[in-house]
Amino acid sequence: MNDDAMGRFPVPDRESLPADVRERIDEETDRAGFTPNVFSALAYKPSHFRAFFAYHDALTEDTPLEREEIEMLIVTVSGINDCLYCVVAHGALLRIFADAPELADQLSTNHRAADLSEPHREMLDFAEKLTESPSKIDRSDFDGLREAGFSTEAIWDIASVVAFFNLSNRMAVFADMRPNDAFYTMGRGD
Repeated sequence: MNDDAMGRFPVPDRESLPADVRERIDEETDRAGFTPNVFSALAYKPSHFRAFFAYHDALTEDTPLEREEIEMLIVTVSGINDCLYCVVAHGALLRIFADAPELADQLSTNHRAADLSEPHREMLDFAEKLTESPSKIDRSDFDGLREAGFSTEAIWDIASVVAFFNLSNRMAVFADMRPNDAFYTMGRGD
């Protein structure tokens, strides 16, 4: 585990963690080839670690959304929230899932300038509004997403991803989570 995973709290010693948390970290380390710093950082509080990753897994596995759409939402919201960790880490995942090396950089700075389909533009406009002005969400937002082709379940999932990553962004910024160096180059081509 990386002691530099976050700047404002100590990263726990791996051996002091409960067995199930160590196991989850080991699984992710094997899958990625390194331990993403979010795992090291959130292990600071094991009960929160379990809840966070259980919800993350539900959002990415039980949904009609494509994984690249989920990552588009995350990168856009993270850019709005100035969350370096999530922009860099999920930018890498977006480059991989969408096979689009430039898209993450575009979405993290201004999704309106990105080369997007109309449904994805509608989805990201909604994500921006839910992030910045949640009390202004109204029937027209739902109608726009439906007209763009999103099902009722997909709309629920879009909102769930946006809400969850607003939480995640705030915790990452608060704790001063730092992206692993590997994320910066992943999915950028040869």
